[in-house]
Amino acid sequence: MRKMAYPIVLSKENDGYYVDIPDFGIATQGEDIADAMAMARDAIGLMGIDLEDDGKCLPVPYSVRIEAEDNDIVTLVDVDFGEYRRKVDNRAVKKNCTIPYWMSVEADKAGVNYSRVLQDAITVLLGLQRTY
Repeated sequence: MRKMAYPIVLSKENDGYYVDIPDFGIATQGEDIADAMAMARDAIGLMGIDLEDDGKCLPVPYSVRIEAEDNDIVTLVDVDFGEYRRKVDNRAVKKNCTIPYWMSVEADKAGVNYSRVLQDAITVLLGLQRTY
């Protein structure tokens, strides 16, 4: 994947900024300009990896006509889809597991990090490369 820049349209609202992302047909909002741009980057990143996961192509920047009012701000937001995917894919998810009480007592005495043990075991079991 590569880094791409998409146009966005920022419209001032009473409580912040409305952000139109024409190439993706989506919108978001932010409290101020910086927040609105960050929210746009996040929305584009999420939509982009969803499209890729569905086997679809990312839209080409400026593939949709930009419609802006006089006071709107039209700017670009860059998104590194590879970096965004790594960030999203490496987020922690909580899993619940059950072990015998006696094992729990011994593991607690030994200071076992249950999350690390589970990650290591799954990595070995599935033959995965470590990414943490």
